[in-house]
Amino acid sequence: MENILYLILGLIILILGGEFLVKGSVALALRMKVSMVVIGLTVVSFATSAPELIVSVYSALKGHPDMALGNVIGSNIANISLVLGLTTLLFPLAFQKRLYKFDVPVMLFASILFGVFLFTNSTLETWEGLIFVSLLVVLTAYLIRRSRKEEKLKEPSDKDKMPLPKLLICLCSGAICLYFGSALLVDSASGLARTMGLSERVISVSIVAFGTSVPELAASIIAAFKKEKDLSIGNLIGSNIFNVFAVLGITSIIKPIAIQDHSLLSNDIWWMFGVSLLLFPMMFLFHKGHIGRVEGGLLLLIYIAYIYFLF
Repeated sequence: MENILYLILGLIILILGGEFLVKGSVALALRMKVSMVVIGLTVVSFATSAPELIVSVYSALKGHPDMALGNVIGSNIANISLVLGLTTLLFPLAFQKRLYKFDVPVMLFASILFGVFLFTNSTLETWEGLIFVSLLVVLTAYLIRRSRKEEKLKEPSDKDKMPLPKLLICLCSGAICLYFGSALLVDSASGLARTMGLSERVISVSIVAFGTSVPELAASIIAAFKKEKDLSIGNLIGSNIFNVFAVLGITSIIKPIAIQDHSLLSNDIWWMFGVSLLLFPMMFLFHKGHIGRVEGGLLLLIYIAYIYFLF
């Protein structure tokens, strides 16, 4: 019972931390005159991926490698099937050509490279983490440069601007909440797994991954409600890229991650590949140019099926 209470408390603190970090990050990006598309793919994606980062680093350092990997794999599955599914059920999302010409291919490349590294020796080594982080730096620089070159950016209004002290408070509060929330979440989740007789892999790809995906869910729904649909879908694609390049990259640099439960390779990672690949036909199968409620419903059913077969 105690583990369940701490798990819930950890999730709540993580959600608060993610919310503070998203608000502060978007305000910072507006001050830097970065477009909404790039904000979604970089700034918001990094902010909403911060819970995954802290949870994975903490898990690896505490000797729970399956939780570090399962958190990312489960979160990437949840971002596309659960979060995008729920968001498009509420608000059908139009998308630009760049989504299927650049953003989704980069996400698939990140996922495939992750798979290649893992299948090679069942471990993410330090040098592989360095490759991930290097690719992230190159990608971020390219996106910002292309955005400033191709898009005419509007000067943010005084209403959109956040005072600098408030911006700094948001960023600092978010970071503090993420640290303490992740500690509670990882410790209680591992304790719960032992109590219930479940593996850390099952707990991490389901409960922990859902908890760390809540910031993405909140950011995407709020963005779609505010008609910032580029930000909504860009946040999810970008978050999956950041989960691989930033979260696993930084975590494996700090401490190499070796798989203990090989179901992560034989089962979970294939679900991650599957939902990522499914985005391509879904962009054109029912409604050309936007992802509608039919596609959203199918994605949600896929997530329900994944959780059903998991347990």
